[in-house]
Amino acid sequence: MRALLQRVSQASVTVDGRVVGQIGRGFCILLGVTHSDTNKEADWLANKIAGIRLFEDEAGKLNLGLSDIGGELLIVSQFTLYGDARKGRRPSFIAAARPEQSEPLYDYFVNQMRDAGFRVQTGIFGANMQVEIQNDGPITLMLERETG
Repeated sequence: MRALLQRVSQASVTVDGRVVGQIGRGFCILLGVTHSDTNKEADWLANKIAGIRLFEDEAGKLNLGLSDIGGELLIVSQFTLYGDARKGRRPSFIAAARPEQSEPLYDYFVNQMRDAGFRVQTGIFGANMQVEIQNDGPITLMLERETG
């Protein structure tokens, strides 16, 4: 399971010209699922994100987490995080899990973050989405929990 975590001052996702999710300060998370992922990987990733410290304290150090600043989450499904462009000109997405596997894990992850007390907004799974972010910093991390 992979998450591209971006610290944002604001973010939104639009589908068919309608805003379906919008947050202020927090994280925009693009979430990808591979074939071997289970709830175990989603739990690890949710705990990592809930505790990661990527916001400045009064001294300007990255010592504050999402809960410390009352931050929000925008979580968007992103199968292309498992794209492989090493050969040829068209990426292969063989490593991305099919929707019947990835959608329940995506929903599970979203619910884990809500259960942790965060305000969570989402896109629409499988839809053509326009994601708008104002990356703050910029700070962007790739977090990955490999099966095992």
